[in-house]
Amino acid sequence: MSRNTLVIVPTYNERENLPSLAARLLALPVPVDLLVVDDRSPDGTGKLADELAARHRQIQVLHRTEKNGLGRAYCAGFAWALERDYEFIFEMDGDLSHNPDDIPMFLEAAQSADLVLGSRYCNGIRVLNWPFKRLMLSKGAAKYVQLITGMPF
Repeated sequence: MSRNTLVIVPTYNERENLPSLAARLLALPVPVDLLVVDDRSPDGTGKLADELAARHRQIQVLHRTEKNGLGRAYCAGFAWALERDYEFIFEMDGDLSHNPDDIPMFLEAAQSADLVLGSRYCNGIRVLNWPFKRLMLSKGAAKYVQLITGMPF
């Protein structure tokens, strides 16, 4: 049986942000499940995620044994989602740099599209306090996606 919507959130030392992000996701006007993919955060993010999951059936936690990179965390989350037959899969950073309130708009757009993408570079850049290296990596990744998909970002 198909489940509807999953939000994958890789975490590493996101203990301060996770409660707020989870609360915002659970308060959306559309039901979503949350998968926290924790890379053995030394700040206790994984333990906190387990506590949130114990209180909210919509929250699941995937514990990984070591810090193995954001991309691999997303891949593990997508594999988990596909095994459980989710229809809509979102990825969000644990640092609140993505706005959970955009999810209903994306779900609406998905009713008439095969793929819906969001980018922080639409309508100008929307990042604060990022190191220059991270900003350049993000912009480079966005340009790469634009190049291979032909989509105007």
